[in-house]
Amino acid sequence: MLTNTTQSYGILARALHWLVALLILGAVVLGLYANNMPTGSETEAAAAIRIFSLHKTLGMAAFAAALLRILWALVQPHPVPLHPQKRLETFAAAAVHWALYAAIVVLPLSGWVHHAAQPGFAPILWPFGQGLVLVGPSESLARVSGHVHHLAGWVLYGTLVLHILGALKHVLIDRDATLGRMTRGIAAGSPALIRRASVLAPVAALLLWAGVISYGALSARPSDAAAPPPAAQSQAQAETGGNWQVQGGSLSFEVMQMGSAVTGSFPDWTAEITFDPQTGTGSVLVTINTATLSLGAVTDQARGSEFFNTEAHPAALFRADIAPEGDSFAAIGTLSLRGVELPVRLPFTLELAEGNAHMEGQLTLDRRDFGMGVSYGDESTVGFGVTVRAVLDARRTD
Repeated sequence: MLTNTTQSYGILARALHWLVALLILGAVVLGLYANNMPTGSETEAAAAIRIFSLHKTLGMAAFAAALLRILWALVQPHPVPLHPQKRLETFAAAAVHWALYAAIVVLPLSGWVHHAAQPGFAPILWPFGQGLVLVGPSESLARVSGHVHHLAGWVLYGTLVLHILGALKHVLIDRDATLGRMTRGIAAGSPALIRRASVLAPVAALLLWAGVISYGALSARPSDAAAPPPAAQSQAQAETGGNWQVQGGSLSFEVMQMGSAVTGSFPDWTAEITFDPQTGTGSVLVTINTATLSLGAVTDQARGSEFFNTEAHPAALFRADIAPEGDSFAAIGTLSLRGVELPVRLPFTLELAEGNAHMEGQLTLDRRDFGMGVSYGDESTVGFGVTVRAVLDARRTD
């Protein structure tokens, strides 16, 4: 029978139960395996990314199957408990059941939010895009959702163990048809014992998950406030030189990874600017704290010896002279990065008004010129070109 009765689970309910179980199990195994894979070389990194992609894809399949299962359960009768006289046991079983329902939704959903908040790494293998409505790139949201995802995994493990232990009790101790209901559709229990469903079990599960999600969100936030915002850092540290004081800005970069664009940033940098609006000439010295580099899920890898090697080279320097070029400007000088100094040219636009300036510039560098990613010999994993974008607001001080 396709549908449920008050004594048995139908074919569809049983099929969805085992499908979700297999998908969740597969996603968990792949996720744990991928997190422990080496990423020191191009081959190793590519393999890890592929496993993470499979992990995410199975997770999304589990999410879809879980929603279908829950919707089906809501419109179907629920088989009666076999031992309603054991009220505490019946309540515990129902609470664990509801907690598991929530787990198979919260776990993949938090993973999806985490994926959407730091796009570009290990794409989901489906044709529906990589984003999520109302979720844009956000390091803080990625951190919170990632922490909730981690905690949700532990709650899933715990409730799943309780669920399995309960099933074993029914088989080995009670010797009843509880497991047979879900494996073979056996009818068992007395419809005459049907009682009005209690809200205590779902409320208990709801309180559990409210606590888990709240703790996950709150415990992930302190690091957000640990450092002052980029604008404040730039303003405070830019007072030492030049005749323009930085009021705010951003320094970001974009690189292709596995065919998708990944955006990173340097939140800690200073700029000493000397500029004459009358002649359009001047000079600039930008000091970048490379150890503050942020690149989503691969931040640690990007800071490592294969790429920026921030432990050995904690600072990058950009020295340049500013000159007008038609309706725009260019900063022509050198970039010292990772122990390599090369000539660079940064074209930029400049808006001046009442002693304030707004600058936007962009240039493309080749990571190979700075000895980055030597073991990544082609662009299949990490692209050669790195697009650097600078945005800056400053106010004249003289």
